[in-house]
Amino acid sequence: MDRMTQPQRARPRNKQADREIDENLKRAFEQVASEPVPDRFTDLLKRLKEKEALEKAKQSGESTSND
Repeated sequence: MDRMTQPQRARPRNKQADREIDENLKRAFEQVASEPVPDRFTDLLKRLKEKEALEKAKQSGESTSND
């Protein structure tokens, strides 16, 4: 079998590299997680909650009027 057709063996994992990758990913996530939520998202959440409250009020009004 020539070199081109032989399956490649997985390289042994470098524990130091794994540790550094983990630390960098955690640092990046913490930085993003600590950023404030954009106003457009909080506005959207507020509108969705208001719509949900209106729909619940309509449903409870319909169920009491049908009794």
